[in-house]
Amino acid sequence: MSSWQNALEHALRAAALGYPVFPLSRNKVPAIPSPHDRGHKCPNFTECGTPGHGVGDATADTANVRWLFDHAPHAAGYGIACGGRLRLVGLDLDRKNGVDGVATLDRLASEHRFTVPRGTWITCTPSGGYHIGLIAPAGVAVPNSVGRLGPGIDVRGTRGYLVGPGSAGKNGEYVFHPQLGYKPPQPVPEGLLKLMLPPPPQPRRQAPLLRTRSAALDGLVRVVTGAQEGERNSKLYWAAAKAWAHVEDGHLGALDVETTLLGAAVSRGLGEAEARRTIESARRTVGARS
Repeated sequence: MSSWQNALEHALRAAALGYPVFPLSRNKVPAIPSPHDRGHKCPNFTECGTPGHGVGDATADTANVRWLFDHAPHAAGYGIACGGRLRLVGLDLDRKNGVDGVATLDRLASEHRFTVPRGTWITCTPSGGYHIGLIAPAGVAVPNSVGRLGPGIDVRGTRGYLVGPGSAGKNGEYVFHPQLGYKPPQPVPEGLLKLMLPPPPQPRRQAPLLRTRSAALDGLVRVVTGAQEGERNSKLYWAAAKAWAHVEDGHLGALDVETTLLGAAVSRGLGEAEARRTIESARRTVGARS
């Protein structure tokens, strides 16, 4: 049996179990080149009628699986899409180049007090590592990551994929764990799920209280209104430069600075047009955003 035929048969078995699949080359990358120019956005073959969208083409419809493989004569394996309706999450544990993802996962399990269910989907990879298939909770999108959990552990989540059992890669074949065979993926342990998900966004640092902002601006207004004849423009420039610096670091609002200092300058006898030019000149010098 050819590698192509072998890959197709295993892909059809996976599709019959409900897993969305698509053909892969021996390099573990999509076997159908994209039909679109770089930068073109098209999610899958149902949008344009042409295959070549990688994991976006994954389907559990056996007729479509055959159709995809007909467009991939050099396919030697197949990918199984993660995320989506099945909420499949894959752990790719590498054992090569001095890195042991299995040992890393064992350490994380001990530190964070979770247990990976043995009765879940486990595929043996040519490197001596494993692909572990798990199921995320409903409504939870697990992102892809490379090495974020630790050395030798990659996470395959939304828009990611696992190399399917029965696929042939450059370094060997992917097969189900010989002692377990096929096991449906089990829920992701809670402690592991927390590690997979990005940290919650940190609350934005609150700006200083309005009272503090007003005090700063009031002090600069007093500089302008207290200026003597002959120094009004220079005092306005100095106060405006200080105020625009506060705008740049987020302590004052640009509109407040402009209107307040302009009013103070006009009240002290400067012409409005002249005062505007001085305030704008100070802004350009400081480089503040208007």
